[in-house]
Amino acid sequence: MIEDRRPRLMTIDEAARYLRIHKSTVYRLSKGGRLPASKVGNKWRFRKDVIDQWLSENENNGLK
Repeated sequence: MIEDRRPRLMTIDEAARYLRIHKSTVYRLSKGGRLPASKVGNKWRFRKDVIDQWLSENENNGLK
């Protein structure tokens, strides 16, 4: 079996579920540049590996 090595991309709904925060909070953090995200067309996309790294780096800072 061939393993897919592409980074895992999440939609805004998936990112909100993964982070266990409201979708509007994900939008706000993304628009403000506080949550690493990319826009593909008019849709936000989130790389799971980048989100995991961001969580590790910010685990003591909290979200405001």
